[in-house]
Formats: sequence, structure tokens, C-alpha cells
Amino acid sequence: MTDTANPSEAGKQSADRTKSGATRRRDDESFEHKRNIFQRIALFLREVIGELKKVRYPTMEEWRQYFVVVIVFVAVLMAFTGLVDFIFAKINTLVFV
Repeated sequence: MTDTANPSEAGKQSADRTKSGATRRRDDESFEHKRNIFQRIALFLREVIGELKKVRYPTMEEWRQYFVVVIVFVAVLMAFTGLVDFIFAKINTLVFV
């Protein structure tokens, strides 16, 4: 936001903001040339390595917490599935035997 006291001047300033020229065409010689496949692969790998350096890996305590959460969740789902299977087996026995 500008520090102008007159609101009409603020609107005038934003209306004067225009592009300095036409947008360059992609096939224009002055536009950045397309790199060959090996340069693009090398650039990709450099960017991947740069991003991997930013990664924060969990501590051993966090690993333990995540492990326990997953094991408990799987155990609960197994118990639920076993219970539902047992109930349907009893219903099946009552209906068809």
C-alpha cells in the first residue's frame, strides 16, 4: 500500500502500471534456448539433490511413535474384521444349516 494522502493519486498510480513491451515469442532467437536431453536430466538431478538436502528426517523417538500407532491401528482393524467375519459366519450357519 502506498503512503499517498490523496486516494485519487493511489488509483492513478495503479492504473499507470503497464507492461514495458510485448511478450517475446517462444520461437524467438533471443528467447532462452531449449537444453538438450542430457542437460535437462543433469538439471533435474541437481534439483532433486537440492530438494533432498532440505528434507527433515524423523528422529528415532518419532519412528517409535509412528511404529506403535501403525501397529495399534492394524491390530484394531484386524480385530474388527475378525469380529465381523465371526458374526457373518454365525448368521450363515443359522440361515443355511
